[in-house]
Amino acid sequence: MIHKYNELWPDHPFVFRIPYQELGGRATASIEYVKTPPQIRETVLQLIADLADEDWIYWCIDDKYPIQLVLEKINQLMTDAIRSPDMSGLLFCRGKALLRKPEVTLYPEERCNSFGDVYLERKGWHQIWIHQLLRVKVVRHLFAHMPKEIASAKLMDQLKDEIPKLAEHRLLVTKENFAVFGESTHKGTLNQNCYESIRKTDINLPKWFRRPNGKHVIIGKL
Repeated sequence: MIHKYNELWPDHPFVFRIPYQELGGRATASIEYVKTPPQIRETVLQLIADLADEDWIYWCIDDKYPIQLVLEKINQLMTDAIRSPDMSGLLFCRGKALLRKPEVTLYPEERCNSFGDVYLERKGWHQIWIHQLLRVKVVRHLFAHMPKEIASAKLMDQLKDEIPKLAEHRLLVTKENFAVFGESTHKGTLNQNCYESIRKTDINLPKWFRRPNGKHVIIGKL
């Protein structure tokens, strides 16, 4: 995931926080290693423990990776979001239910930013796992209400829908799509798209990931 951001967005502004329990790594200008408990909920809460609720983060969990990014537009969108007093999140990849079922996932009202881009507001946690800008309070609220013990990451899809999203946590998505992401794994196996992407790099695949599952999972279309 970090490799693809460095490749597609070489001057990105991010410092990636990587959690670890025993085996950390060498910190760089764009990478920090944060010692966390092993539990999913406690890991996320520890990663943001030193940040204020109103701070902005780029939420990018590592089971997704960028494939295409419209960088000029994304930089504009990020600037607009950070200046907005009432926005708590902005997703610039509109796909899946946000595209197929807008009557279920989105409020009907539209709003425009200063660049003329149209935003739609998400009703719930739809596509919260895709990379996006979020205020810290949104992530803190979501994970503080997760169970302490989560048997598998997949269960979080169901668990998130049992947690009310606060009305003041306004999560927007661009009406037009400006990014494409790949999903890395499925039930512990490596998706074909991720396997093919990694094989083009100098990253060594561990033994248990050397046989892809044949699935191509791509989110978004430019």
